[in-house]
Amino acid sequence: MTSTPATEAVRLPAPHSSGCPFGPPPAYTAAAAAGPVTRADLPDGQSCWLATGYAEVRTVLSDRRFSADVRHPSFPLLVAGRRELITANPSFLRLDDPEHARLRRMVTGDFLVKRIEALRPAIQRIVDETLDAMTAGRTEADLVAEFALPVPSLVICLLLGVPYEDRDRFQGLSRTLLNNRSSIEQLTAAQREILDYLRGLAARKRENPEDDILSRLAARDDLTVDDVASTGVLLLVAGHETTANMISLSTALLLEQPEQIARLADPAALPGAVEELLRLLTIVHTGVPRVALEDVVLGGRTIRAGEGVIAMLSTANRDEAVFGGGARSVDELDLERDARRHLAFGFGVHQCLGQPLARAELRIALETLFRRLPGLRLAVAEEEREFRTDSFIYGMRSLPVAW
Repeated sequence: MTSTPATEAVRLPAPHSSGCPFGPPPAYTAAAAAGPVTRADLPDGQSCWLATGYAEVRTVLSDRRFSADVRHPSFPLLVAGRRELITANPSFLRLDDPEHARLRRMVTGDFLVKRIEALRPAIQRIVDETLDAMTAGRTEADLVAEFALPVPSLVICLLLGVPYEDRDRFQGLSRTLLNNRSSIEQLTAAQREILDYLRGLAARKRENPEDDILSRLAARDDLTVDDVASTGVLLLVAGHETTANMISLSTALLLEQPEQIARLADPAALPGAVEELLRLLTIVHTGVPRVALEDVVLGGRTIRAGEGVIAMLSTANRDEAVFGGGARSVDELDLERDARRHLAFGFGVHQCLGQPLARAELRIALETLFRRLPGLRLAVAEEEREFRTDSFIYGMRSLPVAW
């Protein structure tokens, strides 16, 4: 990774560059060039540390001396003024063990590789039917609205037991919750509405259970209604937003480099190609926050107890020491690269629960899309593509394509 070394603390969150829309913000790349651990300033004026090196990010995410509990008074937040709202009803992703493990364990079985493999025919059917609808009597479409977003939304609705006809409601609320420019009033209203929606849905499923995750959670005596609702919000929002953005970003990037698309048609090469896309794109561009519970020496710097750390997945996934040495640089797409050690899903006990599902959806969606539409191309100039730079999950607002 080459860049001008950072000379002062990075202001978080850093802006993206229109000249390199698939890479992390330039300020993070510069910080990584300056060293694996540097200083950063949070929006509320507090200082924290920025971990950018691969080894350092893995340590922050796996060492129990770094806490994921958002209720810690020094936990670093990437948007000022949201502490009370964010700490009110945290999901297990923002808790430490044993609370984290207790809640996570209740849904782990639904995302095991064996369970997801059994779901593959249903995912393939959803992808095919979505493509049928997108291409019926047409030669142009917005890939985000008509393919990348519907596919994971349909899948997560199927798993959770959320009516797909409610998609406009929960997709809109998700966008508000993930938007780092939403006002406190907007966030409070959106959080209240989506929690109330899932509480009501869970109550109905307790009376009339079906074969879905919410029904199984609602039937448990050891979970409160708030536990069910907060877990439901995490799975619903993360379950469609992340994969939707990966599908659209991957498609846009591959259309710039059509010579690499052929690897998607090779069943043996497809899994590795998806791992490389996950590595390079790493859609959590804002990083993963933690707080030190005791003094820790990391990357030659001493992080004191109570200091916040932001683990930058995007720069870690472009660490030359880990991913360099191939035919292309770490900042370029190389579908032949061995990218299996990437951190796009995090690392340690908080590693993304839904990664088997995300991998299955990406493999099926991308392989099917380029197989069925071999003439797929951008319908706008590259500089006219719309990227989502105001969200904690990086992606695209729209992607006009033709075939």
